[in-house]
Amino acid sequence: MLILTQKGNPVAILKSLDDDSHVKTRIMQYEALKNGIGEEVAKKFVIAKAEGYDKVLRKYGLKPIGFVKDEINAIHSDDEKTLRRMLTSYESKYSRKYFSQIFEMFDNEIRPQGRKTFLAYDGLNNTFNLAYEILRWKVHIALLKAKLEPFLGFLHSLQFGKPSLACDFQELYRYLIDDFIIGYCKDLNKRDFAYKTEKRSNKKGKRQYLKDNLANEFTDKLNNYFLSKVSIPRIKVGTQQEIETLINEEALLFAKYLRGERPTWIPRIADLK
Repeated sequence: MLILTQKGNPVAILKSLDDDSHVKTRIMQYEALKNGIGEEVAKKFVIAKAEGYDKVLRKYGLKPIGFVKDEINAIHSDDEKTLRRMLTSYESKYSRKYFSQIFEMFDNEIRPQGRKTFLAYDGLNNTFNLAYEILRWKVHIALLKAKLEPFLGFLHSLQFGKPSLACDFQELYRYLIDDFIIGYCKDLNKRDFAYKTEKRSNKKGKRQYLKDNLANEFTDKLNNYFLSKVSIPRIKVGTQQEIETLINEEALLFAKYLRGERPTWIPRIADLK
């Protein structure tokens, strides 16, 4: 049983004392850090994210960055931390090129100079951050259902309190969220945002967010968006499935791969409508 906040953030889990069905999955997840599988799947997260980004750029008539798959696969380091740093550096460079075009689609009054994640001051970046946070909750829940350890990832750094694998899996679906955000926000202007005074590390600052009524509408529509269908066959039957189902299925397929029940794992990337 999962315990969620009112908005859907997973904060606790209740399970039976004799529930040991996750043991093999967790063991194989740890083993993947040492047997080469971790390096392989880390690269697949970066490649899938890049492919998704290019789908967004093509849909809106922008210039695809282009992506050399062999270049990512050629990256190697015997040191795990160095490998993560090399891959995330490439990922960040690609993201900067991507957002430099995406942000040009928005009104000058709300267009940020660049992508800012934690503690952003502008409203558009904070809207992206809100949507990504909701996505991470969905991913976190899917990983728990698949008996995976959300805090043991392969691409993002391992830090106390950081759900590294959830951050990894989140990369697979950012492009879908971006497509939703573009559709919702492209006609907004500065009057749709408000400033809120916040205190961080004993310092006060004003940060811009969607006005409360729009923020509520935005989250409601985003949650409904997770119920929209994409043209990827379900594991058992059907040629389409909801985005939320896709996230759950992908976590299950990944867990099966780690346990050796599938010969390979390739993230399924849906086309945009």
